[in-house]
Amino acid sequence: MSAALETQSAAIINRRMTEDDLVDVAAVEAESYMFPWNAGVFRECIRAGYCCRVLDRDGEIVGYGIMATGAGEAHVLNVCVRADQRGLSAGRGLMEWLLDEARGTGNSWIFLEVRPSNRPALLLYQSLGFTQVGIRRGYYQAIGGREDALVHRLDLNDWLIGRPSHRANDRRRKS
Repeated sequence: MSAALETQSAAIINRRMTEDDLVDVAAVEAESYMFPWNAGVFRECIRAGYCCRVLDRDGEIVGYGIMATGAGEAHVLNVCVRADQRGLSAGRGLMEWLLDEARGTGNSWIFLEVRPSNRPALLLYQSLGFTQVGIRRGYYQAIGGREDALVHRLDLNDWLIGRPSHRANDRRRKS
């Protein structure tokens, strides 16, 4: 199952992350964060059965998303788009895909944490309908100490009302 996101030139394909992608995924992560996950963390996410997706443009990984689900809830663990691809709707498309997937697999709520200093991510999540429901003090490593995480939640039942599902589109293509 894959989905195409149109950007400036070539289409970006949203596909399942494999262990063959991990070097490139870890490189995008290291370019984007001061305290990145390493390839081993991504490998464990794949092995644990989390929803692990990559954004692939002409064989190059330009972004990825990791989501865990259980007990009727989903939790976005990591979403990242390569710096040169930000602001082109790839992150929004990936988040919408994750939200659709979470709802389509029977989850009612989705949660995520975000740094207060990550203004672009905060604006994206708010535009998708997430609301802040808490704070995790000292959650993130930061230069000179720790940074809080803002906990956000979205009711997937409200979010998807009237929205076409990528799952329905995938079923139609297979017919």
